[in-house]
Amino acid sequence: MPNKNPISVCVQAQLQVYLDDLKGTAPSDIYEMVLNVVEKPMLETVMRHANQNQSLAAQYLGLNRNTLHKKLRQYHLIK
Repeated sequence: MPNKNPISVCVQAQLQVYLDDLKGTAPSDIYEMVLNVVEKPMLETVMRHANQNQSLAAQYLGLNRNTLHKKLRQYHLIK
């Protein structure tokens, strides 16, 4: 079995903890929950690495600059 990406391993482990903590209660909106939990810190980190340069951060992320701008507004990372 090939080595898994450390981020994938972390997400899987924490998602399993979340599901276990539900103790049989049906989960809902897992997809949106995971995106919100992962996407904001990713954007914050990449923006710091790019010295708040949205064009450069968009390039690093493989996103269109307008898409990045929309996401930064969505997470209240810019006004």
